[in-house]
Amino acid sequence: MNDEQLLRYSRHILLPEIGIEGQQRLLASRALLIGAGGLGSPAALYLASAGVGNLTVCDGDKVDLSNLQRQIVHREAAVGRHKAESARETLLALNSQACISAITERVEGERLQSLIAQADVVIDASDNFATRHAVNRACVSLRKPLVSGAGIRFDGQLAVFDLRAADAPCYACLFPEEGEAEEMRCAVTGVFAPLVGIVGAMQAAEALKLLAGAGTTMSGRLLLIDALSMELRTVKLARDPGCRVCTGR
Repeated sequence: MNDEQLLRYSRHILLPEIGIEGQQRLLASRALLIGAGGLGSPAALYLASAGVGNLTVCDGDKVDLSNLQRQIVHREAAVGRHKAESARETLLALNSQACISAITERVEGERLQSLIAQADVVIDASDNFATRHAVNRACVSLRKPLVSGAGIRFDGQLAVFDLRAADAPCYACLFPEEGEAEEMRCAVTGVFAPLVGIVGAMQAAEALKLLAGAGTTMSGRLLLIDALSMELRTVKLARDPGCRVCTGR
């Protein structure tokens, strides 16, 4: 690290759990962020500001005026622009030393597999089950740690699925692809703006810990957040022996 980086990241370096070695790991790391909306916005801001060396932001949507209530990486001038490009502009203004790539499409298939193969950690900040399951399948097959978040109304969820551990569950163990989980969109049901900020920031925290090798992650646990009463509850997760994704059945 040069003198400017030592100063910029000094508050991380002062933490024994991170230090110079941990910060250097962050600077050399590659993170893949799926979604630049309510969850992806705070996640992207903290990943870029904390010094993640290479951050790829994927989102095929464009910024709408209604997004600005909670999607804090975007500005009024970005309305009508691709979210990934808007996010890249904001992140580079925050940290010009970061390498930010913007992909303005919904990545899937071989393209998704290739991007995940290049990443050290994947942050799923998408808003639909189809994308979440596709990302999970790729992460399972490539043994890449996945940080998953969700938020709707006043309710949020956070979990880490790290299949590098032999007994770790995957996203499909919690929400089977053939299940009947109700998919709710904030455009219909609404969402409390700070909720996605809280969950997205927590996703960044888990990703940074994974990259820096610091602390204990949420792997094997599900955090449930009720922002209306500001109550947090943790539920232990176990691998589903009948899971068709991570057990190979």
